[in-house]
Amino acid sequence: MESVNEIRSRFPQLSEKVYGKPLVYLDNAATALRPLSVVKKWEEMSLVHNANVFRAVYRTSVEATEAFEAAREAVARHINAADSAEIVFTSGDTAAINLVAGSFGEEFIKEGDEIIVSEAEHHSNLVPWQILCRRKGAKLVKLPVADDGTLRTDLLPGLLTPAAKLLCVADISNVLGIINPVKEIVRICHAADCAVLVDGAQGIVHSRPDVQELDCDFYTFSGHKVYAATGTGVLYAKRKWLDAMPPYMAGGEMIDTVSWESSTYAKAPHKFEAGTPNVAAVPTLVPALEIAEEMSAPEFSANSLAIKEYILESLSSVEGLQLFGNPADAGDKINLFSFVVRGAHHEDLALLMDKMGVALRSGQMCAEPLMGRFGVTGMLRASFAPYNTMQEAEYFIESLQRALRMLR
Repeated sequence: MESVNEIRSRFPQLSEKVYGKPLVYLDNAATALRPLSVVKKWEEMSLVHNANVFRAVYRTSVEATEAFEAAREAVARHINAADSAEIVFTSGDTAAINLVAGSFGEEFIKEGDEIIVSEAEHHSNLVPWQILCRRKGAKLVKLPVADDGTLRTDLLPGLLTPAAKLLCVADISNVLGIINPVKEIVRICHAADCAVLVDGAQGIVHSRPDVQELDCDFYTFSGHKVYAATGTGVLYAKRKWLDAMPPYMAGGEMIDTVSWESSTYAKAPHKFEAGTPNVAAVPTLVPALEIAEEMSAPEFSANSLAIKEYILESLSSVEGLQLFGNPADAGDKINLFSFVVRGAHHEDLALLMDKMGVALRSGQMCAEPLMGRFGVTGMLRASFAPYNTMQEAEYFIESLQRALRMLR
């Protein structure tokens, strides 16, 4: 098993420089860097197996189809889906959530129904439900966030009225870095006959989700956050829902038969994969998930824990700094730290630290309602991946302190 320093050589961008300084990439929650194995798979698919999938009998098309379906099998194994037919490929997490909103929403949401969404959600897991509620005459219900960033799950039973049909929640907040008690949320919701969609954009990176153990109805994620190519996304859905949901888009591979008068549709998952998919990119999920599995080894976990302890202690000593997402048990938090510093604008800090080689995210992190909940216009976020080192963590803190001295 490779060490943290050894595996970094497989991510070429980590050796790049910014303004003459080594890049310290700490925007992993937005998108992860890509290993050579992913780039090589994309090149192989583009240069050797470039053909449309499913629709021809010649060898290159068959090989492209085999690589495409191998990715479906790999995803199913990684998240422990009961069947690879429960895996639908999309262009990203956003597209996967919108697919559920459009298809599940069309079939199962009616006027007067309620959809519960946590207050900590990314816009991609909020706006589609707003649109659906307006279209169907349904009601959007908020599951609040406590001051420490944890979800008010104590309020959940009271929110689960007979009208509640779906609850939508991230397994890990992209702003707060808190690991939500998704399994317990699913149990409570199912007891009230309410389905659950889990946005796994962060969870797929920092855990090995077992969708059968979670018992969630839907689980979504983007490939680019877990080292794969952009333009790749996954929707896991229980087969009972995929069989009952109507197609989201029409054309191409989603059909069974077509006449001038009517059409019939393919079975899941192809029923939801209209048109030409991202043939070159989807197979990169295979090497991406392989390296994600490698970086779940104990050595990487120990390194991540040491970084978390160091960052939490260091941030607590910065005058005027407020950390958002600070649960009593640090074990409920990943290495993602969003904060503001009194007297220093988050964007000014990000710009100064960029000159020092540190890549951070500043702003609302696609979670404007959550910013309003905490009374801020934006935050500064440092999000670490398993390939980040303690040396980078120390340099981040040194750079933050230096930037603050420049602004004060």
